Amino acid sequence: MSAARGSGRALARAALAGNPSDLYGGAVLAVTRPEWSAQATVEDGDAAISPDNPLVAATVRRFARAHEPAALGVRVDWSTSIPQRVGLGSSSALVIAVTRALCERFATALSAEQLAEFALAVEAEELGIVAGLQDRVAQAFEGLTYMDFGGERSYESLDPGLLPPLVVAWRADAAGHSGNLHQALRARLARGEPGLVETVAELAQTAHGARAALLAGDAPGFAACVDRSVDLRGRMVGLDPLCVEMVQAARSCGAAANYTGSGGAIVAVCDGRGQVESVVSALQAVGASVAPPKSVG
Repeated sequence: MSAARGSGRALARAALAGNPSDLYGGAVLAVTRPEWSAQATVEDGDAAISPDNPLVAATVRRFARAHEPAALGVRVDWSTSIPQRVGLGSSSALVIAVTRALCERFATALSAEQLAEFALAVEAEELGIVAGLQDRVAQAFEGLTYMDFGGERSYESLDPGLLPPLVVAWRADAAGHSGNLHQALRARLARGEPGLVETVAELAQTAHGARAALLAGDAPGFAACVDRSVDLRGRMVGLDPLCVEMVQAARSCGAAANYTGSGGAIVAVCDGRGQVESVVSALQAVGASVAPPKSVG
């Protein structure tokens, strides 16, 4: 008999290279960040899904339709410490946390791939949000994940110990909704805008190159792929001046930098603890909130 209660958690996510090519047959290297997470518990009882959180409600609806109708009768409690709408996967983390709680409550087994697909369906099909698999795959697998979305999709878990020190910085005043970016970008690709398809392919190559560099112990090569990702992004979409300022602050200390997602936060790749201190100071000087390196979740 299944338990009358279930709990779930999902970590924040920071893309390192290749983003935002995942929606367009590209490739991405991303890592979860254990200092932030979304948490959820579900219990039997009168349904009490917060009406001001469509993500939670949509997750329960989808789960009830796909796996267990009785899910409509659970009470959901949730919380999150992930900075909102700055490109750290806050919405997908909440969906995955609630889904994991529902799976535990109703003894439902989903593989990491199935969990990612389910989470994407909640946002894309239930709520009409334009989104890709990258966030959901990274959060379903956790740790360091290489994702190739070209042809047959393939996902590879890598040793997080391969990574150099990473610093994540964000600005709440640069927050935005990722669906807005992807909706416009998808329309431009559909029109066959000159140069855009080629740029997406180049972005995918940065993820390929970043993976290869990590496996080869090539720290400068990895950093170059991270830097290249944000430069290519600038050829595709307008870059928020506040995010550019954070990237430039990190680069002024010799670090590489890229957007962690669709905007509002960046990840800086450092060559050692001494550089970490310089990067943190430089980012704080431009008004950014900063999370120094921690163990990868």
